[in-house]
Amino acid sequence: MKAYESGILELTQTLGHYLPECRGTNKENLQIDKLLLHEAGLIPYIPYYKETLSANGMPDPEKYVDQPEDSFSVRVAGKLFIRNELRDTFYQRILQSAIKPGNSYVYSDLDFIFLGKVIEKVSGMKLNEYMATHFYNPMRLDDIAFLPNNRFTAERIVASTYEKGFRNQLLKGDVHDPGAAIMGGVSGHAGLFGSAAAIAALMQMLLDTGVVNGNQYLQKNTIQLFTSYQSWNSRRGYGFDKPERVTADKKVPYPAASASPSCFGHTGFTGTAAWADPATQLVFVFLSNRLMPEDNDALLKKNIRQKILQAVYEGFSDATVE
Repeated sequence: MKAYESGILELTQTLGHYLPECRGTNKENLQIDKLLLHEAGLIPYIPYYKETLSANGMPDPEKYVDQPEDSFSVRVAGKLFIRNELRDTFYQRILQSAIKPGNSYVYSDLDFIFLGKVIEKVSGMKLNEYMATHFYNPMRLDDIAFLPNNRFTAERIVASTYEKGFRNQLLKGDVHDPGAAIMGGVSGHAGLFGSAAAIAALMQMLLDTGVVNGNQYLQKNTIQLFTSYQSWNSRRGYGFDKPERVTADKKVPYPAASASPSCFGHTGFTGTAAWADPATQLVFVFLSNRLMPEDNDALLKKNIRQKILQAVYEGFSDATVE
């Protein structure tokens, strides 16, 4: 949104226009708006980390060391650093991956990996620096950042999971997503750590037409454009998730029965959600961890996030009436 309204990013431009490495590949003509909608035809993800493991499923000692060195400076977890060039190898796998023609909706990590690369290219800044410069620092949000181990004490960071099959340790302050870890913990699709208060402040900024304490962070028209329905192939806005257009046939309406069509937000793999509804001025942030102490899909099967959000709507409505 910031890059778009700053004039350094056009939604109908292509990856090839912004990223030289995409030229001559099947990614060259993919449009930015299609990436934002997850309609670019990219596969969901690439489990590249498996190629870096030994036959016993442990990190290959030729590819990892336990202390950073010049050629092993990319941290993937505590006392585990991957060979630098493997980050580039992973990116090459993404560049070489197949695409499916058409405009069908398939949620893909690769869409936002590319979008993160585009932001870095057009801004000349690392993604974490760009976000801190334009939003986190001026908004005085101290509890949201990439690479939290560089910023916070261990006591302030909640453990993500005890991961088996890749890093084989308790992850605390290292991104859960293996691909984002191999990319150094900063990526367009994963790596951000934050408190409920910090995330709520960002969502409230969007509700307040981009204004916080008299400072304009985003323009009203930009927010409306990105948070509106932008496709008939899915319920998505540009980057944002939206309520289902038709919920009558849904056992549990998404994200909640009382959500208005103007509602927007996103959920996270580890059990998180953030929603804002301009119709009621409601902001809902739910941070849980379905991966501790181990992977548990009860949160998904029991529709916990939807049910809690609906309860909040009902309580919010009662309080408003009173």
